[in-house]
Amino acid sequence: MPVSPPRALPALLALPVLLFALITWQVLADGPLVGVDERASGALVHPDRLSEVLSDLGNVPVAVPVLALALVYVAWHGRAHGADRWWLPPLAGAAAMALVPALVAPLKAWTDRPGTPAVPPAVGYYPSGHTATAVVAYGAATLLLLPLLRSPAVRRGLVLLCVLLVLGASYGLVRRGYHWPLDVVASWCLGAVLLAGVAAAAGRTAPAVTRSTRRSSSGTPSSSSGPS
Repeated sequence: MPVSPPRALPALLALPVLLFALITWQVLADGPLVGVDERASGALVHPDRLSEVLSDLGNVPVAVPVLALALVYVAWHGRAHGADRWWLPPLAGAAAMALVPALVAPLKAWTDRPGTPAVPPAVGYYPSGHTATAVVAYGAATLLLLPLLRSPAVRRGLVLLCVLLVLGASYGLVRRGYHWPLDVVASWCLGAVLLAGVAAAAGRTAPAVTRSTRRSSSGTPSSSSGPS
């Protein structure tokens, strides 16, 4: 049987949803958190070459091809190994990525937040599209590849790499002055919600050979010995 998503998933999603709602409300109302955000940005902004390079990790031409390669490999691996609904995890990853601009663009127009003093005068900086792109692209690729890796060390290394890429992009965007810190934090929350769907889809797919082995080891007939 397919693996069910964790029952605690709705509870885990409550925190990023509530935090995103709080930040959005503060941005719209120009609340106290905005003042704290602006002071933090003033202390953190220091444009340099490193921050520019790190911010590029959230660019579509950089992050999306990484996800695309992972989607192709996961789809090929699932089909080659006879996984049930092998198409579901890569489809979920692609859908999550497509939802980033579909959600971010209206939010930018609605909140109409101006940029930091380090960028030319403009509006539409909340939430950070580059951060959301990095979170979903690298996060979805990691979630989809993890079930295919047997070595715990490799799995930990992949997770660490994902975290470093997302934090690197986030730091670069704030350090360069492309975004306020709250723009970035809000996109973390948005990305977490989108990745929850990817995680649920990945958990519903299991290789046919694994299920057959489990049935045989438990004393019930396998698919090779006739109908169960």
